[in-house]
Amino acid sequence: MSRKGAVTGERAPVLQGLQDILRPLVAFYLDLHRNPELSGRESRTASRFAEWLEQEPYRVTRGVGGHGVVGVLHNGTGPCVMLRAELDALPVTERTGLAYAAEGPVMHACGHDLHLAALAGAATLLARSADSWRGTVLIVAQPAEETLEGARAMLEDGLYRRFPRPDTVLAQHCAPLPAGMVAHADPAGHAPVLGGSVTMEATVRGRGGHAGAPHMAVDPLLTAASAVLRLQGVVARETAPGEQAVLNVGSLHAGSGANVIPDEAVLGVTVRALSEASLDRLAEAVERIVRAECAASGCPEEPRIDVVSRSPVTMTDRAATEAVREAHRELYGPERVSGWLPTLATEDFPLYGDAGSPLHGEEGIATVYWMLGAVGAGQYARAPGETAAEKLAALPANHAPDFAPDVRASLPAGVTAMTSAALARLGEPPRTVRSR
Repeated sequence: MSRKGAVTGERAPVLQGLQDILRPLVAFYLDLHRNPELSGRESRTASRFAEWLEQEPYRVTRGVGGHGVVGVLHNGTGPCVMLRAELDALPVTERTGLAYAAEGPVMHACGHDLHLAALAGAATLLARSADSWRGTVLIVAQPAEETLEGARAMLEDGLYRRFPRPDTVLAQHCAPLPAGMVAHADPAGHAPVLGGSVTMEATVRGRGGHAGAPHMAVDPLLTAASAVLRLQGVVARETAPGEQAVLNVGSLHAGSGANVIPDEAVLGVTVRALSEASLDRLAEAVERIVRAECAASGCPEEPRIDVVSRSPVTMTDRAATEAVREAHRELYGPERVSGWLPTLATEDFPLYGDAGSPLHGEEGIATVYWMLGAVGAGQYARAPGETAAEKLAALPANHAPDFAPDVRASLPAGVTAMTSAALARLGEPPRTVRSR
């Protein structure tokens, strides 16, 4: 788009079709936002998305890897490009005050409703402009991203066996940037977009007893609390100052009453880093410390330490990212396409590419992942602070109960960003040669 919002470039006719679907697309988004569903329970959301796809000539399959939806549109010989968004919401009670706010303890607090609506719009624009490209479009609505289970489940259910194998996989995620902007990692430095993670559950086994006779018990709660404190030193004292890493103990469950020493305590721990080697080292440190604290407390059994989930570092393909970045620059102008510094949020998206090749057996699949601005002009103006950095830091972050993308500004940009990225990776239609 130009500064006045007009679509420019060779693909302009495709993107100008957005005006024809914008009103129903906004209604679709509002419906998704009002009716969020937790990971693994996205039956209504999946059904609504499948119904949207079925209005166009996609071959639609439901129930892939849980509630996953896959749409396939063949349009001649050419590359296969996969566009992916997420179905699930979070166990957060919404406090946005919006007229279309969700009621109850579930909320789209990470923007998956925005991603899914943008994917719906892009799928429609691509279907209605088949004379502008050649190849195959693969639309994937993934369940259970928040629990880092959905991509693996879809792949294990035969995503790349039952449907065309993609050459390129595209995804975007909203971020606290001005709406209408997109941000890419630097492909020249091969910098990551997001960190990888390991989520662990450590069960400390003690010996229960009476609070009045602690000498006859082994208190697992004290052991677990000691481990929590000790674990804080892994990043502070075992990680280089220049290395981005996080170790967070997010839950500690133990006991049923003040006068009872429990039998066990359960710790929920996540580690985040920007390399697989760092993730391995942090996970090993968690196990070492928990086992050492149990030994120090004289626990009657070894602790049980389970890896609940693991996500790879999100990297992007250099050549494919540069092609998509150039398409976005042509569309929005260079001033609205920025760089992106790696963050320690995490995704299971990398499993669709080479990071997941041990799982699905495919290599040479290029992945492109960019950040989509979601902050409207009014939100930005009302945010406290004088500088841009101060204002953006004060805005509600993803997963917060007051997180609210500006749908009027961010949804059209999400549709055009995804559509233009897909067109940049699909084949060109045959050119008509006129005789003289």
